[in-house]
Amino acid sequence: MKVLLIVVDGMRPDAMIQIPKARDLMKKSTYTLKGRTVFVSATLPAHMSLFHSVDPERHGTLLNVFVPQVRPVRGLCEVLRENGKHSALFYTWEPLRDLTRPGSVDFAYYYSAKVLGYEKTNLVVTDAAIKHIATHDTDFIFLYLANTDTAGHRYGWMSKEYMDSIEESFNNIGRIMETLDEEWSVIVLSDHGGNGRHHGTDSDEDMTIPLLFIGKDFEKGKELPSASIKDVAPTIAKLFGIAPDEDWEGQSVL
Repeated sequence: MKVLLIVVDGMRPDAMIQIPKARDLMKKSTYTLKGRTVFVSATLPAHMSLFHSVDPERHGTLLNVFVPQVRPVRGLCEVLRENGKHSALFYTWEPLRDLTRPGSVDFAYYYSAKVLGYEKTNLVVTDAAIKHIATHDTDFIFLYLANTDTAGHRYGWMSKEYMDSIEESFNNIGRIMETLDEEWSVIVLSDHGGNGRHHGTDSDEDMTIPLLFIGKDFEKGKELPSASIKDVAPTIAKLFGIAPDEDWEGQSVL
């Protein structure tokens, strides 16, 4: 069993379903278009909740600035490492380095989107993940695609440029999934939505996210009534046959 976790930053479900490749992937997935992120609906708080399965008020990171936990909760990579699993992260936004503790990740690939631009770094980071999968025996891989959020802030959520960025993201998702065998399960989701040129509120546009679960353990074409971003870490743990951390608040969708 191996797991690929892909986050498309800022992707709204009502935008995603307009992309043909996304609809095709949904047919192969257990999915929901009514998933919920956490408040504050911003990138770093949501990713901390994704990896630690608790609300921001529990992990302490309330803005896009990391705050060390007063009473630490073990994150996904820490739990995987303690159970003999190997992890690798591929991302283009530097604050995501704080999602894991030192010693819990075998490989981390960071390329600043400010250097090449977000669209190009989506390509670069996907290429790096594809190469890693072909050359390393890694159990868990996290791939972060940032261009959609940038397009939302620059041009507006649901703008043509924003929609084009989602299509570009699914082109990359398709490229990496083509390299995987049946051993892999894939989870695709967003960290938050957006409205106008911003996000971070408790509005449905900001809080509603898509979640897609693909692999032999998930029923194809099954729609979940809802799910939380906090459910992802417990789901991954169950895929590996590992007990979730006792502090995690989410539940496996399996």
